[in-house]
Amino acid sequence: MSPRNWLPWTAFVAVLLALFLAFLYAPPDANLGDTQRIFYFHVASAWTGLLAFTVVCVAGVAYLRGGAPRWDRLGLASAEVGLLFITMAVLTGSIWARFAWGTWWEWEPRLTSAFVLWLMYAATLLVRNLVEDPARRARYAAVFGIIAFADVPIVFMSVRWWRSVHPVVVSAAGLELEPPMVLAMVVAVVAFTLLYVLLVGERMHLAALEEELAECKRALREGERVR
Repeated sequence: MSPRNWLPWTAFVAVLLALFLAFLYAPPDANLGDTQRIFYFHVASAWTGLLAFTVVCVAGVAYLRGGAPRWDRLGLASAEVGLLFITMAVLTGSIWARFAWGTWWEWEPRLTSAFVLWLMYAATLLVRNLVEDPARRARYAAVFGIIAFADVPIVFMSVRWWRSVHPVVVSAAGLELEPPMVLAMVVAVVAFTLLYVLLVGERMHLAALEEELAECKRALREGERVR
């Protein structure tokens, strides 16, 4: 059975389960109360965004090595979907910060490096719109995606390398959460990962159709010139 048959339903059920666990099963935080519930989706979207940009880097390396169009399509799809999830992470983190820190934004290491990552991948997609030649566009995007990946480990390790007000969720001692909170967070991460795979697959299929349409247009133009 094709993943396009079962993956949408699996992702849908996983997202519903994540919503149930986050809003009805997990207890409120002792300090933040129900505001803590946004934390589960903030962590899940941040994880998925970093995963997406890791895939962009791998796809970029694979494209530069072999030049197969499918790697360019994967890089494009993962960059677009990853930008969506990292935007969600920044927005949910800002809302959480408003209640936890009393401000919408702090230029601390984790938030700053995440914002820089958002800018770098937005620039990667911008490059695709500025270059018309498909081969050059794919090469430039692959290089930009590989360079931008350098910020991914910085985002992940920033709260460990520098003094930061951002909490460390995963430490050497494990997850510093109550078991119901851990379950809600893990299910949210799994649900968002499945949603990422679904969206990337659909975007790659759309990109393939766009390439076929562009090829048909080129063939038509060449046929008109011959006549």
